[in-house]
Amino acid sequence: MIRNPILRGFNPDPSIVRVGADYYIATSTFEWFPGVQIHHSRDLANWTLVARPLVRASQLDMRGDPDSCGVWAPCLTHDGDRFHLIYTDVKRYGRTTTGGASGASLRDFHNYLVTSETIEGDWSDPIYLNSSGFDPSLFHDDDGRKYLTNMLWDHRPGRNRFAGIVLQEYAPEEHALIGEPRLIFEGTPLGLTEAPHLCKRDGFYYLITAEGGTAWNHAVTMARSRSLTGPYELHPDTYILSARDRPDAPLQRAGHADLVETPEGEPWMVYLCGRPLPNRGRCVMGRETAIQPMRWADDGWLYTASGDSIPQRDIPAPVLDAPMPAAPIRSDFDDGLLPIDFQWLRSPEPEKLFSLTAHPGHLRLFGRETLGSLFEQALVARRQQAFCYSAETVVDFAPQSYQQAAGLICYYNGSKFHYLFVTAGDDDDRQVQVMSALPDSPQGDAFSQVHSVAAEGRIQLRVEVDYERLRFAFRLEGDSDWTWLREQFDASILSDEASAPGLPNFTGAFVGMACQDTSGRRLAADFDWFAYRERAYLTDPTGAAD
Repeated sequence: MIRNPILRGFNPDPSIVRVGADYYIATSTFEWFPGVQIHHSRDLANWTLVARPLVRASQLDMRGDPDSCGVWAPCLTHDGDRFHLIYTDVKRYGRTTTGGASGASLRDFHNYLVTSETIEGDWSDPIYLNSSGFDPSLFHDDDGRKYLTNMLWDHRPGRNRFAGIVLQEYAPEEHALIGEPRLIFEGTPLGLTEAPHLCKRDGFYYLITAEGGTAWNHAVTMARSRSLTGPYELHPDTYILSARDRPDAPLQRAGHADLVETPEGEPWMVYLCGRPLPNRGRCVMGRETAIQPMRWADDGWLYTASGDSIPQRDIPAPVLDAPMPAAPIRSDFDDGLLPIDFQWLRSPEPEKLFSLTAHPGHLRLFGRETLGSLFEQALVARRQQAFCYSAETVVDFAPQSYQQAAGLICYYNGSKFHYLFVTAGDDDDRQVQVMSALPDSPQGDAFSQVHSVAAEGRIQLRVEVDYERLRFAFRLEGDSDWTWLREQFDASILSDEASAPGLPNFTGAFVGMACQDTSGRRLAADFDWFAYRERAYLTDPTGAAD
């Protein structure tokens, strides 16, 4: 069986392509660098992260991009010669359509194209396409011509901001869009029309879009036309996949889909989904990627294989390859390369934030700006991919000032995190404390009690997460007993749903390491290793073994 989601943790807005026997899915990374995640499979069930194509400043520089902006909704295609990757870099989010939102309705999003002969790259420098909206997608017609679609943003008062889907031809030889854009689909009454993808079958052009917003009302809409420019008629059911009327479905928020065919011509759909916490209804792992088989009916329309238009948790798998070996629990930073599971925030100049060679066998973080800075944070983290996990690290850090801190962080964005940090004490010692940024509390931040520790020696830091319960502990390296902070922290704030009205929340929970030095001296912290282990629920994590 295939157990959904196939890409666990923050992996939204999937775009899928098959080249020969190989399948690739590209997903959004927002403010996390490098940009775009690409997973590979040969059986649609077992997926491995193989590439992040946007690796240099000429391709992507997100310094200054707000939280949940940056790289939105990539589209990965292949024209028989090269891979084409389209992406948006969102520079300003502006006002949402959420009641109570504040700010202008203006947004800045720039759409680009990069190409490569192989998934591993080297990917080209970007070709600028347009800035009229987001979710761009490239369609290769069977006559060799190429077309860009994207949703159209209308900022004018009283207008539908999600103004529909526009189409414009792309000329590869000119590296530019040509002709005028044409509005080909205005959407349905569900609204918030976005995420267009085109495909062609039996003389029809099929347009897939997402509607309803990327939360509980999300849906996949289909329309078709004999002409590329329309008019497009709606599917008999309008929405071919959604959980919006099924609160019992284990996969919620289903939408933003794309299609692929197996070599045998069987259609499969990938789409984003969310798994809410049972007690809180919040999706701490953000929007994940799921897959399920579809079928073309005699009427020429696409339906789920089950016929009920509901996202499925478990589905029969095609012939499977041998499962991929499990990722190592512990990263020792010994080979001078950052493990592929880890990312950092915004900057294309990681050498200003961290080093894997300055202290061989360690990840050295250079103390930089505060948590929540939109420019240069020294924060390296990996996705939370299960409801229950343990994470641990050890840090060598000798702060001389309360303006210097380093530690273990559970992070969603600058307004949502729990941070177990080491800093300088008042009596020639160090202190350990937790700072929490709380998005849904009258008090925006909160601090735990202070624990004094010796001025010298490496400190082990530990977090245990069980659904919405989060507990921290620490000890000097070599000690046998852990000191547990008495507070129980709310892990559910590390979610899309925990937010003040109107803010963008499109990523997911991460766990990792961070270092700040607001004095400007850039004091470094050395992390010898980092361990992340998914596990069963623990009734009392304080009694669990190391």
